[in-house]
Amino acid sequence: MARIVGISGSLTQPSRTKALVEEITASASQKLHAPAEIIDIAQIATVLGSTISYNNFPESLTQIYNKVQEADLLVIASPVYKASYTGLLKHFFDLLDPKVLVGKVAILAATGGSDQHALVVDYQLRTLASFFNVYTTPTAIYAKDTEFTDYKLTSESISKRVEVAVEQALFLLKQESPQSLVA
Repeated sequence: MARIVGISGSLTQPSRTKALVEEITASASQKLHAPAEIIDIAQIATVLGSTISYNNFPESLTQIYNKVQEADLLVIASPVYKASYTGLLKHFFDLLDPKVLVGKVAILAATGGSDQHALVVDYQLRTLASFFNVYTTPTAIYAKDTEFTDYKLTSESISKRVEVAVEQALFLLKQESPQSLVA
């Protein structure tokens, strides 16, 4: 059975980013008949921010990182702050051994106030996933604040993008992962 883990890089609660991650993971969970878990950076911000070495994790972070390492499908999302993804999301990935995500599949997403921030997904999140040798879906998801009502996604076009990205992720998950080819 596939394992799905969504990572919401938002620092606030409630969060449009977390709502988008929930939408994507729910769709993937339904299609894969697999449970999904969500890691909410806002909930672990204090312990994450004070952790500076991947050789000495607090137990709560060890459990979270184990879930990420065991996942087959990741959903990685962040709100756009100052033209980039959040610093704590970057820190979350900085603490990961670069080899533990090799061959995994990810759907990338972001939220922001205007279309000006849409390229963050392709120019920053895709680059981050590439560093870890993660296969990413060709379709990324960017949703503006106006596409949510009361922290719930209400945009038909974004919902369609979610479905396309999930279908692409399913396709990638069915492929043989040539992990031995990646150093």
